Amino acid sequence: MLFALALAYAGFAALCLAMERHHGEVFGSRRIPPKRRLALRLIGWTLLAASFPACVASWGWVIGPAAWCGLLTAAALPLVLLLPYAPRIAAGFAPVAPILTGLAALAARI
Repeated sequence: MLFALALAYAGFAALCLAMERHHGEVFGSRRIPPKRRLALRLIGWTLLAASFPACVASWGWVIGPAAWCGLLTAAALPLVLLLPYAPRIAAGFAPVAPILTGLAALAARI
């Protein structure tokens, strides 16, 4: 479940960084190259889509889709609260969170 939450957070962060305002706050340049914008959007939507099977695997097909909707809300909240005040921390946590939770999930199964 934490892995699905981390994937959704990373997906929302990538979608936020595809916008000029947030990209400028994190990287210091307002202009986003078109290829980077497209890559961030594709990565963001892919990570959000990848959080769905992870949620269904945790909860099953009966509760999983409904839990996924709540999980998307729970993943967006810390990003919305962090982005105005600490945009670099919010963006820096995005690639680290899925890796750490994925490793923790693998360690728990061993």
